[in-house]
Amino acid sequence: MRLPLFLVFSSVLLAQKLVVLNKEDATLVLVDPKSGEVSGKTPTGEGPHEVEVSADGRFAFVSNYGSRTPGSSLSVIDLAAAKELHRVDLAPMQRPHGLAIQGGKLWFTAEANKLVGRYDPATNRVDGLLGTGQTGTHMVMFSKDGRTMVTANIGGDSVSVWTPDGPNWNQTVVPVGKGPEGMDFTPDGRQLWAAHSRDGGVSIIDIATRKVLATFDAGTKRSNRIKLTEDGRLALVSDLSGDELVIIEVASRKVLKRVAIGKAPEGILMEPGGARAYVALAGQGEIAVFDLKTLEVTRRFPTGKGPDGMAWVKQP
Repeated sequence: MRLPLFLVFSSVLLAQKLVVLNKEDATLVLVDPKSGEVSGKTPTGEGPHEVEVSADGRFAFVSNYGSRTPGSSLSVIDLAAAKELHRVDLAPMQRPHGLAIQGGKLWFTAEANKLVGRYDPATNRVDGLLGTGQTGTHMVMFSKDGRTMVTANIGGDSVSVWTPDGPNWNQTVVPVGKGPEGMDFTPDGRQLWAAHSRDGGVSIIDIATRKVLATFDAGTKRSNRIKLTEDGRLALVSDLSGDELVIIEVASRKVLKRVAIGKAPEGILMEPGGARAYVALAGQGEIAVFDLKTLEVTRRFPTGKGPDGMAWVKQP
């Protein structure tokens, strides 16, 4: 029997919990996305910014970026128990930020050291380092096929495109606009969209040629994240200083709508199934639920002080 789409989406959502990092509280919380209720909470290191969940849903990995004092650790969280198991000491690396899981290993940026590191949870060791040579290597992500890795280098005004060559990785540095921070691949993996935090622009990089295809003005004051919808129709940009969520039509590269979503929007997470987006409002301690059909906020719920990084986890 074929279930109606709304039942499929509902069953998918009910099987998921939302993992949210609160930077100012230095906590990780588990949230029921339907009710907005917090069902688990655990301390992390100071200033947690990004979170990734293991493929089996058992563990969360958190980058402890720090606050005034630079952070130098990763937190490993048991999600079923909502408990920090241990903290990975990364010193002398500082300001770990972006995270991505690929091949069972956790890749992380060390912003202050201009590099990408690789942590093996099985051995509890950092087993690889790649120097970018670019200032402010902030975010890292992989294409769906795992054959391309990209980093956003805020201070270098560049995006690094990495491809594996046996045990090594080859880097192509692609100059873009001022302060690239948020990034996302198009669903087909052929393009990378990078939002600039300091000039309001968005660069579109062709992955095959490793060149900028186009740059357009999104009119933001300080772009923080950019996420494309599952169907590739829309791109959402959180404007941290403008308190807006900017909706862009991908085909035309035109702004469709600016939504006054709340104070200091940062992290954006798409719901499995593509019906909604969850936007972290760091300035008011809430998550805004954004309907991708009506392009309206449908509800909000509190999670703690300074929410930012988010992820999904399947739990019973």
